[in-house]
Amino acid sequence: MPDSAAPPASVPSQFQSFLAFDFGQKRTGVASGNRLLPSATPQATIKADGDARFAQIEARIREWQPDALVVGVPYHPDGAAHDNTRAAQRFARQLRGRFRLPVYEVDERYSTTEALAAGARDADAASACIILEQFLRSLP
Repeated sequence: MPDSAAPPASVPSQFQSFLAFDFGQKRTGVASGNRLLPSATPQATIKADGDARFAQIEARIREWQPDALVVGVPYHPDGAAHDNTRAAQRFARQLRGRFRLPVYEVDERYSTTEALAAGARDADAASACIILEQFLRSLP
């Protein structure tokens, strides 16, 4: 699956708009953004799992019409994978399969900690913003 392994710099320049997700078992943070203004806007956090989660994601995709999706993938501080790493990667594969959009994975170590330290009211949405802004800054 080349999209998940591809470094962000390989994102085609025609891809201008993105939806990002901070995946969690009970809540998934969402942010929208674009290449022109490399900042992200928090969206309402999805508080559902399974098919209900994907129904809400489908509605967001219809509303925002993104060119690609971005998923934050957590790792241990030393870079080692753990159960949540694999769950986020599985979520990225499911997005790719269901919505037929390119999906890029971003190392999201410390995004929740950073969001909480900044005083975020919705840490999940704020984490999705951090993930997307990190991704957008990495683009040429």
